[in-house]
Amino acid sequence: MSSLELFSLKGRTAVVIGGTGELCGAMAEGFASAGAHVILVGRDPAKADARLAKIKAAGGSGEFRSCEATVKADLIKLRDEILAQHGKIDVLVNGAGVNSPTPFFEIDEAQLDKILTVNIKGVVFGCQVFGEAMVKAGKGSIINLGSESGILPLSRVFTYSASKAAVHNLSKNLAREWAAKGVRVNTLVPGFFPAEQNRKVLTPERVAMILGKTPMNRFGEAKELIGASLLLASDAGSFVTGAEIVVDGGFAAMSI
Repeated sequence: MSSLELFSLKGRTAVVIGGTGELCGAMAEGFASAGAHVILVGRDPAKADARLAKIKAAGGSGEFRSCEATVKADLIKLRDEILAQHGKIDVLVNGAGVNSPTPFFEIDEAQLDKILTVNIKGVVFGCQVFGEAMVKAGKGSIINLGSESGILPLSRVFTYSASKAAVHNLSKNLAREWAAKGVRVNTLVPGFFPAEQNRKVLTPERVAMILGKTPMNRFGEAKELIGASLLLASDAGSFVTGAEIVVDGGFAAMSI
């Protein structure tokens, strides 16, 4: 098998929850370019249409499904519709997420619930619902979006950091549970990529701090997640499970 064939997703169905966002949208484009039929899951039809236009202009195949990622019944309905139409689900990306830079003593219950619900509950339900179909089929790859803050707690994003640490732990736990069942579960860990959910945190002072601890001295571009995501989704990563694949320009390797 050639290297290109190893990374091919031809004939596969990839469900990308959060696919209307910047990072997961770029990953979806990468999956489509590798031959997958991509299903963007989100709540913004306009963003989905723009992403699908790019996918189809490049010769790829995709569609949009509106769904609330934190409502298990909605996810079950979505899964069953996809299985009825496409027959299988080969790849799942759990990429929905929210953040807030609230100082610790000012975090209220409503904000805490919102972040934990989207960032943890949504991932748990996604893994339960789509993982069940994969376990029954005896194959599949789940990619959960982690964060640098799930490994190295970052200031000003207390709840977000805690939620992402939980995602990292869950991914390893499920990888252990499902390894013998043909289902791989990994965490893709972006470093600092300017996106909708973190732009409000990126003050000039914080940008200077981040770049000062990033050996490549720049932010990542969304397209730079494609290579790692293809490794995890394709046969090229057939022996990779329970891993944390960090794409951060060297941030996690920096000390002094």
